[in-house]
This record gives sequence, C-alpha cells and structure tokens, in this order.
Amino acid sequence: MTGIRLHAPAPGWAIDADVVVVGSGVAGLTAALRCTAAGLRTVVVTKARLDDGSTRWAQGGIAAALGEGDTPEQHMEDTLVAGAGLCDEEAVRVLVTEGPDAVRRLIATGARFDTDAAGTIELTREGGHHRRRIAHAGGDATGAEISRALVDAVRERAVRTIENALVLDLLTDAHGRTAGVTLHVMGEGQHDGVGAVHAPAVVLATGGMGQVFSATTNPAVSTGDGVALALRAGAEVSDLEFVQFHPTVLFLGPEAEGQQPLVSEAVRGEGAHLVDADGVRFMVGQHELAELAPRDIVAKGIMRRMREQGADHMYLDARHFGAEMWESRFPTILAACRTHGFDPVTEPIPVAPAAHYASGGVRTDLRGRTTVPGLYACGEVACTGVHGANRLASNSLLEGLVFAERIADDIATTLAAPETTAPETAVPETAVPETAVPETAAPDMTDPATAGPHPDGSASAGPGPTTAPGGPEPRTATPVPHPAPRVLPLLDPAARPRVQRVMTHGAGVLRSADSLAKAAEQLDAIHGDALGGAGGSGHKTAEPGVESWETTNVLCVARVLVAAARHREETRGCHWREDRPDWDDAAWRRHLVVRLRPDRSLDVRTTATHDFPPTDRPLSHSAAGTRDPARDPARDPARDPAHHPAAQAAARREQQA
Repeated sequence: MTGIRLHAPAPGWAIDADVVVVGSGVAGLTAALRCTAAGLRTVVVTKARLDDGSTRWAQGGIAAALGEGDTPEQHMEDTLVAGAGLCDEEAVRVLVTEGPDAVRRLIATGARFDTDAAGTIELTREGGHHRRRIAHAGGDATGAEISRALVDAVRERAVRTIENALVLDLLTDAHGRTAGVTLHVMGEGQHDGVGAVHAPAVVLATGGMGQVFSATTNPAVSTGDGVALALRAGAEVSDLEFVQFHPTVLFLGPEAEGQQPLVSEAVRGEGAHLVDADGVRFMVGQHELAELAPRDIVAKGIMRRMREQGADHMYLDARHFGAEMWESRFPTILAACRTHGFDPVTEPIPVAPAAHYASGGVRTDLRGRTTVPGLYACGEVACTGVHGANRLASNSLLEGLVFAERIADDIATTLAAPETTAPETAVPETAVPETAVPETAAPDMTDPATAGPHPDGSASAGPGPTTAPGGPEPRTATPVPHPAPRVLPLLDPAARPRVQRVMTHGAGVLRSADSLAKAAEQLDAIHGDALGGAGGSGHKTAEPGVESWETTNVLCVARVLVAAARHREETRGCHWREDRPDWDDAAWRRHLVVRLRPDRSLDVRTTATHDFPPTDRPLSHSAAGTRDPARDPARDPARDPAHHPAAQAAARREQQA
C-alpha cells in the first residue's frame, strides 16, 4: 500500500455490503447483476446516472463468433493480429470461447439486437475482422440498447445504487485487504457529501480515461478515476501507453475540445471509403483490408496523408449508401453529422483521429483480480491482456461482459469460503523485478498544513442493505486508518485544459522522444504547482471538490502514461514513436508494469514475456516460467460448474429444504 489518499473530508456516513461495484457500464452492471443473483449484498456506485457511462455511446456493436461458419478460433486469430504481438493468448481464448454464450445471456437479460425477417441476428464487419461477426442494435445504437437492458434489469432486481457519486479512495483492513471505498455524492443521490461503503470486495468498472486528452470520443465522466484510485491503493497498471485513437471522429475544427462525435467503424464495414480532399482512396495498397485494417494502421494512414498534404483532416465518403440506408442503418451518426452542419447523404464527412480507448489499465488475472487482495477490475479500466497493443474493434463490450461474469463468480466463491481460508497475497513491496527503471523521485506530498481528516470510514449511518434470502453470511470489512497518510494536495481545476493540451500535443497519435520529454517536463511543472501550494510557496492548493479531485486524477494518469510511452522505445500497435518507427520484438515484446511508490515516484518494470505474470506472486517468478492457475482456464476454479453462483444458490435451497 502507498498510504497516499486524496485530500478529502472524513466520511460522514457509511453503509455495509458484500461487494461494491464502481461504474454502471456493461462491465459494472453485469458484475452487479451476477453478484446479486449469487445472493451477495451488492451496491453499485456510479459517477452520474446509471446510463451515463461509456457503454451507451458504443455505436458499432459487440463482437462474437455467432455467425454461420465463424468460430472462436477465427475470432482469436483476428484479435491476436490486431494486438500486435502483445495479447495474452489465454485471456483471448477465454474471451472468444465464452463470448458467444455471454452474448446470449445478455439477450436473455433483455437486450434486443437487430435481426432479419427470420429472427436471426444481423452481423456486420469492422476493422481487423475477416468475418461479419459484429452484432448491433438500433442500427448504430448498440451501446444504448445494452445499457437500457442492463439498467432495467438492475432496477427490476432492486440492486442498491448510489448515483452521482465520485469514488475517492480504497479502504483497507489491518491486513491490507480491501475493505470498501470512500465516495462523494454530488447532491442528487441518497446522501450528500463524503461517505463510505464497507465491503470486502470492490469491483472497479469505471471506464476509460479519454478526458486526459483535449479531443476524445469519451464522455465527460471518463477522467481515469479508477486507474488513479488503483495506483494510490498500490495496485499495478500495465500497457497504459497503448491508447487507441479512433480513426474516424467527426472533425469539428482544430480547436475543438471535449467529447467529439464518433463515426463508427461499422460505416466503413458497410462500404464507406476514406479519401483525401481530391477524392483519392489513400488506404488502398497500405493494407490488405484497406479501410478495414486494424485501427492503429488506419489512424496512422490518415495522419501520414494529413502530414503529406498539410491538412488537418481527411474525409469518409459514404454518399453511395443513399438516404434510406443512412436513415435505417446509421440514424445516430446521421443526426450527429447534420447537427454539426454536415450531410453524409450528399457530401463526404470530415474526419480525424481522436483519443478513444485505453487498451491498458489496472492489471488483472483471468478472474479480474488485481494485485491488491479483494480489489477487482473489469472493462476499460482493466488490463486483462486481451487487447495487447491495439484493441480489435467491438471487443470492448465483449470483454466487459465476459470478465464481469468471471469476477462475480470468483467473488461468490471467495465470500462463500470459510473465514479461516488464507487470503491471497498481493505482490510484495520487496519483489525484485526482472528490470526496474524508476522515474525521478517526486518530492513527498505529505504536508500537515494541508492534510485534512483521513477517510477511515469509521462513521456509520445505520444498517446497510439486507442479505438476499438464502445468501451467504456477510464477510466483515473493518477499514482502518493508515498510521501516516500521505494526503495529496489537489490540483486547481483550471489546470485541466493545460494537462489535456500537453497530452494531445506530446503524447497523442504521433510521439517521439522529444515530444514525450517535453510533455513530461510540462506535467512535472503542473505537478510542481500543487506541491508548491502544499509547501507554502505562495500557490494556493485547490479545495476538495469534484472538479479538483477529477483534475488531480487526470494529472496522475497523464504522468504514468507519459512515463510508459517514454520507456517503450519502439512503435507497436497504437503506440507510434516517430523516432523508433519499427517493432523490436527482442527488446519490447513484453509489457510495462507501473506501480506508484509511497514517495509518489514510479516503479516501471518489464515482464519477461508477452504473457502477463500472475497477480498474486512476485514478477520475478514469471522469469522462471511460473504460470498463474487463474490464467489457465482448465485449472480455473471459477470455471467449475459447482462454483457457479446459480449452482451455489441451488445447493443452498436444497440444504434449506
């Protein structure tokens, strides 16, 4: 544990649960529903409303081998190719083999996908896929339909939710195990102000970090809060340098900032062409799939053409679709384009790459366990090893679905075990990595003058939610205050646009040693302003509040991303180093693992191979070829039918009878 916490008031209220799920996208709500079905007292905490996360913005669809002639093996091959040599093959195998049934369970939950007259699910293609395997809903409103179905199910099952709440930090018990979270409710939820949810299991499903950049397809809530929380809690993150820039985002001008309208890859899947101002299809000849090459290749092709012609955008031409197809197949995109003054029925759409998806995140095993006992992660906030250096289109919704189910199964199994079961051990602080490249140590940010009360979760607002009938006896989670918390001075919210511009110019689609060094220097200066305020140099530190907490998280994630990007001296997947234009498998076909030290310096490590090391033993063990049982589906207890929550519930009913 780092002992680092955000500067925040002590919790004024608390509730108890078996598991708290942070986030309400496909990953979070799937985990919550499955935990609830297992009889666990589950609380969902979400930053806005239940349906305001990234899932609802997904247009293209969800990839799975559902079509005639398609197989999980073919889906796996396309995923591995897109991942540019860094996918963990066991994780990908789990994704593609369990994916089809997970989608069917999603349909059983209430999600309605587009079907033909015979009732068969309609499938389309996207970049990197050699088959039509993308299921979609409402034409281009797949995420909105999935979100609707899951939110309806959560409300129908009366899962306890806390909306409009920003999670601050992880609580731990006397043994360093997870004991819940602190959070701040923003006025419209069940409680006001800072409070706590006490639980022995926490699932991070907070989504992405696109708001680290000036222009992104991510909603305003995607400020990297989950990654920042995990780093402060001592968890490891991996592959953060691999940020996918979606090739075709509606270009609204060079000064456009914030969330930008996405033009789904499915538009290209249905036959749209990328062209320059002269109408030339510049992707032809660059890849066998032309416009349907993996996203990193298409984004690079667009950027190259822009540089060659001195342009700030290219065009997507789908005029040949005609009005009827646009209105039936892509109504959301059509409306967005027309809102901004473009009509794709009669003119090419101006497009340019923008930050879209974080392939990396909090490092997990195949059951979603992080390196902090009791802390899980799934969805975009997690790094399971599935995506490698570049996510295959429409694998994100599937990953959230599959690994959320696995997490729920693992939590149900773990909490049903006797209390005497020895807890799994997090990676020791003294673990010796294969290589360690520490960043320059930052000054200690502890300052008694600015240190507010520590969020130890000691206050209580009465009883928490009741256990479902037949459910297991709840595990206790007793948070304890850290003896000497390092309280983070908060960044002035006015610094956020500055951080975003630094990241866009220095760590965007095109990177180099010089641009990354400059970005690191500028971020350090912003970081120094906060330190200066804490040290009494005349700067005033920001007061605790949502905007200052978010801005502090954005800076934390930005600094880690830049550190990883500087360290990886090659071009691979969506990490494009102009000064290192080639792959280097001998040196870099491996992952970077980053951890925050108590003094706020970064410990940057490399793994021995492209496979992830286990999360419950030192990284150095991986060099000897030791594999984590959780990364072997054949030996994964969560795959034992006897451990499935439904089977456990049936066993409990039989015992009661």
